Amino acid sequence: MGKIAFLVGKDFQDAEFKGPYEGLRAAGHQIEILGIKAGERLEGKLGKESVMIDAAAKDRDARNYDALVIPGGHSPDDLRADDDVARFVRAFVATGLPIAAICHGPQLLIDADALRGKKITSWKSIRRDVENAGATWVDEAVVIDGALITSRKPEDVPAFTQALVERLVTLEPLVAGMPQAATVPAPRG
Repeated sequence: MGKIAFLVGKDFQDAEFKGPYEGLRAAGHQIEILGIKAGERLEGKLGKESVMIDAAAKDRDARNYDALVIPGGHSPDDLRADDDVARFVRAFVATGLPIAAICHGPQLLIDADALRGKKITSWKSIRRDVENAGATWVDEAVVIDGALITSRKPEDVPAFTQALVERLVTLEPLVAGMPQAATVPAPRG
């Protein structure tokens, strides 16, 4: 199974962290929680979840992960002000691997210029921000455009998590070092 990076900052949305985290772990994925400062303990904005930052984003290579998850809440706005986090996100976007962002999560993708020409969803208050970044915004529970998976709010977490888990299943041959598609011989004729 794959290695997944979660980017988490102050006042993350509790359910938008917990649902994907538990779903991915149950599917057998290894998760590393990245943030600004390794060893920092952060509380969710509702006080229901608490997480320890495993490593600072500046100390990790984006190419060592198979997917990136960005929970919402106030976390993305907190993280986007950090130059090291911004560099990590830009580097991950360059890999072309899955990025799952929910609620305010796309704020980190705006700064990475990763939304231009994409169809996405988000929390409605950042609709104009994502549109100004070149995205087409839609009001749907889950939107998948290429490697990008987006959702709007905590109520979308089950569908968001399922979409990400299913997407990672299609990447398993790549993660295992096997070719993505088998060559099919041409029919004899």
